[in-house]
Amino acid sequence: MGLEPIVFPDTTLDKPEALVDVAQYLDNWVDLIVVRHHDLAVVEALAAAHAMPVVNAMTDENHPCEVLPDLYSLRQRGDISSLRFLFVGAEGNIARAWQEAARVLQLDLIQCCPTELATPGAVWTDDLETAVRSADVILSDGPGAHVEALEPYQITAALLDLAPAGVRFNPCPPFVRGREVSADAVEHPAFVGHNFKAGLLPVQQAVMAFCLGLG
Repeated sequence: MGLEPIVFPDTTLDKPEALVDVAQYLDNWVDLIVVRHHDLAVVEALAAAHAMPVVNAMTDENHPCEVLPDLYSLRQRGDISSLRFLFVGAEGNIARAWQEAARVLQLDLIQCCPTELATPGAVWTDDLETAVRSADVILSDGPGAHVEALEPYQITAALLDLAPAGVRFNPCPPFVRGREVSADAVEHPAFVGHNFKAGLLPVQQAVMAFCLGLG
């Protein structure tokens, strides 16, 4: 794209200086900011300066740039509006990002986890086996601090065998065999995790091109 990346640690933004001033200074030298920071408020404050486009590359609140390539990969394979999505995992930035996508695109999305770990406002179930039987796309995320609570929700090859024909299983990286996914689930024909991330590069380039008015 002709862009030259300048990389700073996220702690660069953890200073008393007002973020509106940071953005105004950076506007002298850069065309856009890609921010990966735990606090969504930092991203929003930089964007509120209206100095340049700001891309949310990940926060503790959500992770749109992780979900967009998955949606792109699915769309490359056909219409996604009729697919039934199952997200297996706890409340977190990936769960919320999928909920945001489902609201915007009107996707049929169900979250599966213990009741106390469900994302507020999500369509939810704790019956994994029943949910898998009607899922066209199965998504998962790491358990974080909830390893013990989510142990019964591990995706296995036996579970994937119960899903409809053509089901696609896409765990969010980094996944760990024997934790949220079994080793045999990764070897199952439904597993698309590695190939789906091929969309990361073109989708992130498209996001930047859109922000810069190039596409």
